Amino acid sequence: MKNTSTGLKEKVSGTLSYLGFLVTGIIFLGIEKENKYVRFNAMQSTVVFGILTIILAVFGWIPTIGFYVYSFGSALWFVLWFFLMYKAFSGIKYKIPVIGDFAEKHIK
Repeated sequence: MKNTSTGLKEKVSGTLSYLGFLVTGIIFLGIEKENKYVRFNAMQSTVVFGILTIILAVFGWIPTIGFYVYSFGSALWFVLWFFLMYKAFSGIKYKIPVIGDFAEKHIK
């Protein structure tokens, strides 16, 4: 298991990049310069939770249907958050379709 430039194990850093959603993703993108596993997880966290934030904000303002979209989106947010932290802590590089490819392409 490799250490990162933060001094943490890469699995721990990868998991922490999801812990605070968009915020910790951005933080780990800023402080981790070398470890590609951590940078990938940080970029994926930033993109996926950034997109979910925008979608939930937009639909949150729409009467009736917005309530259902927001409720479903919030449940999806929680499940995805837990799943991605589990995968990162397990050392598995899980790529969300399309977003994972984007994240991998933009960390290099």
